[in-house]
Amino acid sequence: MLITFVKIGPCHLKPQLTRLLAGLLGPGLMLMILLMLIFQSPALAQPAPASSSAVAATASGSAEATVYEQRSRHNPDGIGKFYLGREIAQVMGHQGAAWLERPSRETEEQPNAAIAALELQPTDVVADLGAGTGYFSLRISRLLPAGRVYAVDVQPEMIELLTFLQQEVGIENILPVLGSETDPHLPPETLDLALMVDAYHEFAYPYEMMQGVVQALKPGGRVVLLEYRGENPFILIKGLHKMTQRQVRKEMQAVGLVWRETKHLLPQQHLLVFQKPE
Repeated sequence: MLITFVKIGPCHLKPQLTRLLAGLLGPGLMLMILLMLIFQSPALAQPAPASSSAVAATASGSAEATVYEQRSRHNPDGIGKFYLGREIAQVMGHQGAAWLERPSRETEEQPNAAIAALELQPTDVVADLGAGTGYFSLRISRLLPAGRVYAVDVQPEMIELLTFLQQEVGIENILPVLGSETDPHLPPETLDLALMVDAYHEFAYPYEMMQGVVQALKPGGRVVLLEYRGENPFILIKGLHKMTQRQVRKEMQAVGLVWRETKHLLPQQHLLVFQKPE
């Protein structure tokens, strides 16, 4: 029997099809098939040996370089570029924008609970990095009557969609920002919070981007990442589009951020909180 899982987005399996298969095959057989698919996935295979050339790159070119490894053999869902042992995932293109606005996201991710956990103040200045269509930016902006949101994305098409939706609902305290792969283009020491929702794992230059984020934070400012839990093989997201808590903490520590807590309140995602030293 040939079984194909269909995506509704670049990194998400279609839940309706999964339920249909479970009904047809029964829970026992369905679980066995899922386990076979999970543990045969390239995402869980042993990493290929690193190529002989490793590219050390930083935004400043200083001696404090982070090392990126380029490998010819790699997961097809990645870009073949590795950072601190993790392969960077392919970016979800603007063609998948509808997936960001899917109705099922309310139950799958519980965004309102995530936003409540941010404990925002009315005057806060927030950056939503990898903002996409502005799904989180629009919701957060309503809680900041005396604050604002920098909605950052590297795709001009996403910025256009976000701007259109912002104008449709008449919200004025969102500032769309077209960033680059190495720079979020944010003013220094202005942010109370930098938020990344299922976006960080796709940053092509995570070290440089996070350096820019740290520079944009006020002393004591926070960084919050939401990432699908990489420790759990039963979360049906492609492997490179999930991250373990250990890996996230290692990569944030590399840019000088201090881990404060991990909140276990979402169905499938980590909510990790970091802070820029005072």
